[in-house]
Amino acid sequence: MDLRYRRNILSKISFLFPGQGAQYVGMGREIYENYQIAREVFEEASRALGYSISDLCFNSDEETLSKTENTQVAMLTVSTAILKVIESYGIKPYAAAGLSLGEYGAIVTAGCIPFKEAVKLIKKRGRYMQQAVPEGVGSMAALLGLPEEELEEVLKKGRKFGIVEGSNFNCKGQIVIGGEIKALNEAAEAAKEKGAKAVLLKVSAPFHTSMLKEASDKFYEELKNTEIKKPEIKLCINLTGEYLKEDQDIKKVLRDGIKSPVYFMKEIETMTADGVDTFIELGPSKILSSFVKKTNRQVMVLNVEDAASLNNTLEKLKGGNSSC
Repeated sequence: MDLRYRRNILSKISFLFPGQGAQYVGMGREIYENYQIAREVFEEASRALGYSISDLCFNSDEETLSKTENTQVAMLTVSTAILKVIESYGIKPYAAAGLSLGEYGAIVTAGCIPFKEAVKLIKKRGRYMQQAVPEGVGSMAALLGLPEEELEEVLKKGRKFGIVEGSNFNCKGQIVIGGEIKALNEAAEAAKEKGAKAVLLKVSAPFHTSMLKEASDKFYEELKNTEIKKPEIKLCINLTGEYLKEDQDIKKVLRDGIKSPVYFMKEIETMTADGVDTFIELGPSKILSSFVKKTNRQVMVLNVEDAASLNNTLEKLKGGNSSC
């Protein structure tokens, strides 16, 4: 352990991994160029999948990178590369969690599955999710400023026109819904009537809704043939917003996670109640960092996505600065 990073000793740290939607062309480039250990992760992913992940991340276009089966392997590779770099400084987490796809970064961190197996698994997960609902049939929308207790009334109005469900409970004041286009639009309008803002998301399917059942069933067949070990650290899961329990079947958790809501805000509440006081987001953008800050302003929130944010995080950990 590197004793320079005093906060690593004095605090309970959780690593957080972002999900689909945080990606951008060029993500991870600085880390890749400056750290051999990061390049090795990209090379391992490329060997496992049979094509260049660095080329996908750095040289593709937004449309290509945003295809679900491409996004998922690219995001996991970038986040894992950053994970290996931060671990090389002796910084180890007490717990780990991720949003949707990001949960697999947490699973790799927890030692449940080797990265090269995880990236192959994620490729199939992305493909099944992309195939589950034809493009143009379903989508998602973020409702900003809608109290959670008013969600059911909004969804009820939308359901008159088809399937629409709550899919992501990210933080106070932000709920994502997903479903069939007409029903989704009607629910979004109902939310606006209550004073909320509705933002349609650029996604190809209504993730984390019952419309993804076929994808979850297909993915479960892959999981049955995959060895997944018990976590070596505390693993907070999307499905319940709580730590994975000893008697929970992680394969069923991952299966059900595709078609069930993500309770990310509850995950942050679970970890802070357990004494976690430092959250480090590992991956592109700072979306999860903003969710954590909106959920609990008493904790330290850091992120690593490039050289500057890495240096800032190392300095904060080194000094034990407890400011947010």
